[in-house]
Amino acid sequence: MGYVLAVDQGTTSSRAVVFDAALKVVASAQEEFRQIFPRSGWVEHDPADIWATVAATSRAAIERARVDVAEIAAIGITNQRETTLVWDRASGEPVGNAIVWQDRRTAEVCARLKAEGAEADVTARTGLLLDPYFSATKLGWILANVEGARARAEAGELLFGTVDCYLIWKLTGGRVHATDATNAARTMLYDIGRGVWSDELCALFGVPMGMLPEVRDSNGDFGVTRADLFGREIPILGVAGDQQAATIGQACFTPGMMKSTYGTGCFALLNTGVEMVRSQTRMLTTVAYQFDGTPTYALEGSIFIAGAVVQWLRDGLKIIREAGETQPLAEKADAAQDVVLVPAFTGLGAPYWNAECRGAVFGLTRATGPAEMAKAALESVGFQTRDLLEAMQADWDGAGGGTVLRVDGGMTASDFAMQFLADILGAPVDRPEVLETTAKGVAWVAGWRAGVCPGPEDFAKDWALERRFKPAMDAAERDRRHARWRAAVQATMAVV
Repeated sequence: MGYVLAVDQGTTSSRAVVFDAALKVVASAQEEFRQIFPRSGWVEHDPADIWATVAATSRAAIERARVDVAEIAAIGITNQRETTLVWDRASGEPVGNAIVWQDRRTAEVCARLKAEGAEADVTARTGLLLDPYFSATKLGWILANVEGARARAEAGELLFGTVDCYLIWKLTGGRVHATDATNAARTMLYDIGRGVWSDELCALFGVPMGMLPEVRDSNGDFGVTRADLFGREIPILGVAGDQQAATIGQACFTPGMMKSTYGTGCFALLNTGVEMVRSQTRMLTTVAYQFDGTPTYALEGSIFIAGAVVQWLRDGLKIIREAGETQPLAEKADAAQDVVLVPAFTGLGAPYWNAECRGAVFGLTRATGPAEMAKAALESVGFQTRDLLEAMQADWDGAGGGTVLRVDGGMTASDFAMQFLADILGAPVDRPEVLETTAKGVAWVAGWRAGVCPGPEDFAKDWALERRFKPAMDAAERDRRHARWRAAVQATMAVV
C-alpha cells in the first residue's frame, strides 16, 4: 500500500493525482466544470458538477496509474475554500447551487454589520474581516432566500459544509459530516483561538448550530469511501483548504516562512507558529494547519484576481488564445508606456477589502495595444503581492525584509511574471520543481497519517528548487512604480 490519491477540487476544475510513497506523481486527471454567473458579482457552481468531476477524475487517475486499488493507502482532499453548500441530511440533495468564494452578493449585509460595530468581535474570534468572501453571510443568504430552508435547517433537516465537507459526505455515503480546522477557520463561524464553533457568531449570522460539521485535525480520520466508488473502501486521512495545502506542500513548517500561490486568485501565507498574530493592516489571521490537536497559525493576504486576469485577456479581450501566449506578448510591450491595470473585477481583497470597486486601467495612449495590456496584467499580480508583503512586515517582526517567497500555481510558469515579482518586492522568489504543490501537500498529510510517507522534517528536506529569481530593478524605480500603482488603486476605489 504505497500510493496516495489526492483530490484537488478547485474553483474552475477538479483534479485527482496518484502519488507514490516518495510523493512523485504517478498519474493524474483533470476536468473543468461550468461557472455560473446569475448576476453581476454573483458566482455559483452546481454541486452535481463538483461531485461528478471529482468522481470521474479520481477513477481516471487510478486507472491511468495502473496500480491495484488495494495499493492506495489513503485519500487526501484539498479544496477551494469558503465556497458554501447546503444539502438535505436524509437525501443528500443540495438545496441549490454552491455560492462560490468570489461571490459578492452579501456585500450590503457585511456593510450593515460593520456599521453596527460587529466587525471587531468577528475579527477577535475568527481572525477574519467582515467580507462577503467568507462562508457565514453566504450561508445566511441561502437560509433567507431558498424557500423553506430556514425552517428545515432549524428542524435539523439541512447540513452546511464547505467543499471538502460536501465531498467527504459524498465519498463516505453520508456517514461522515466533518471538516478540518483550516476549512472551519474560513467560515467566519469558528473561534480559532478556542478551536470551537462560536455560539455568538452563529447567532449573529442566524445559523443553526446543528447544521455545522464536526471539526477534525488536518491529519485526522475522516472515514472511508463507499466500496462501490473505487472497488474497495479507502480511508480519507488528510484534509486542508487549498492555500493551507500549498503551504504544507511548500514545506513552510518554520515560523517566518512564506508561500504565495498564483491560481485564479493569489494567496500568500506567512507561518507565525503557535502565535496567533493579530493584524493591524487588515491581513487575516488563520489556521495554517492543525496536526494532532495543535494548531499552527498564519497571516494571510488574499488577492481575488491573479491567474483570472490572464483568463480575462483570453476570454474577455480575446487578445490571446491560451495562457502561454501572455509572456511573449508582454515582452513585446513598449517600455516607454507605463500602463497600470487594477484588476478589481470582483472588488479588491487584502489589504484594501473594498467589495464595491471595479477594475480600471490607467496610462492608456493611442499606441496602447495587446502587448501593453498583457504586460500590465502580469505586473498587476506583482504589485498586489508587494502590498501583501508590506502589510505582513508591518504586522509581525518575524516577517523580515529578507523573506524569501516560495511560489506555486499555474501562473508561476511565466518567467516574466516571476522576475517582475522579484523586482517589485526587492526579494528573492523561489520556484520549486513541483509547481502544483497543493495536491502534493494534502497527499503528504494523508500519506504521513497512513504511515507510507515520512514525517515533516524529512518531507521538508525533499523540497527542491527549480529556479531562484533575484531582484534586478533599481530601488528608486521599484518604489516609483509601486507608488504609481498605489495611486491607481486609490483612484479605482474612489469610483464606486
